[in-house]
Amino acid sequence: MITTDPIGDWTWEIASSGDGATAAGAAETAVSIWGILAKHELAVPAGKASLSVRSVHDMRNVHLDMSGLPLEADPLRPGTAFSEAVEQAGSSLEGDLLVSLRIRCPGIWRESGVKHRAEQLFAIQVDVWKSSLTVVTLETYSDAWLTMDTREREQAAVHAENAPRLTAALVEVSALLGSAPEPGDPNRHATPTEVGFEDLRIEGPAYSDSWGTFEIAARSRRLRSGLPPTEDEYPETTESPVRYFAIRRETQTLGYVWASVNNDAAGYEPRTAAGDAAFKAGAQWLLLLRDAHSQGLTPLKALEWLTRVSPRPEIGSIDEDAPKEAPSLDYLEELSGKY
Repeated sequence: MITTDPIGDWTWEIASSGDGATAAGAAETAVSIWGILAKHELAVPAGKASLSVRSVHDMRNVHLDMSGLPLEADPLRPGTAFSEAVEQAGSSLEGDLLVSLRIRCPGIWRESGVKHRAEQLFAIQVDVWKSSLTVVTLETYSDAWLTMDTREREQAAVHAENAPRLTAALVEVSALLGSAPEPGDPNRHATPTEVGFEDLRIEGPAYSDSWGTFEIAARSRRLRSGLPPTEDEYPETTESPVRYFAIRRETQTLGYVWASVNNDAAGYEPRTAAGDAAFKAGAQWLLLLRDAHSQGLTPLKALEWLTRVSPRPEIGSIDEDAPKEAPSLDYLEELSGKY
């Protein structure tokens, strides 16, 4: 399963020497870690980076804030948007400042020899505190490295295909940085170790079905965070089977719009592996469902109506002639959260 919050994380602290830590040094470290992940297909083109410079004593005092920087081939070469942002950050390093560089890494996880892409499989965070301390954090957003998935099911074959790649990458990052990582705290999903995760089959997970318990609610909050509150909408839960259409933009599936067979609910499930695009598009499909609700349409009629609305390429489209049927909303949620 793919999550919006980390499954686990690892942290390395590096004390600075000589001229101290710099924005350029942070960028070189982040790009080197990207290269290690890429070696194991844990990062693939093309990542996005963000870079900020803030006052340590007042984080509201922002000296620089840039996001959406493409991580091109050889991103540190002169003239790339990334290298220019790093140079600009370096010129701001006067005083007690925090320089933060974050790279979201698309990557590949494997199942039965099939490669599946997630737009945020890992994230690399490098923070430089007052030019004296560099803190590197690596986060993962997939349970492919676990012996049990986040719905509490054993997955020995998936673990065997993926966990060794994570272990190799962590060992290589530790060699690059000169020390073993501090594994993140045990969380609702798993317990990180220096070279991966503890075997959940031994003591069991902290929560039963942590993905269904926490991730569904987290996805709903994220979808609705930019929408005005309203009561003029369909219920978003049902016990009945659901009919659904895939929402596609070019070659990518962004999510699924659905209505219950019992005509008591309708909604949109973001395909988490599609990343931010799934949620941005999903908010617009929820607004269209609100429009249908205000017209007095039943959920199934609303689903049919959506196939006739004027196309908007930026939010994807319905290309199928007829909806598919899932035995439950949980089935569709799992489909949207795994692949």
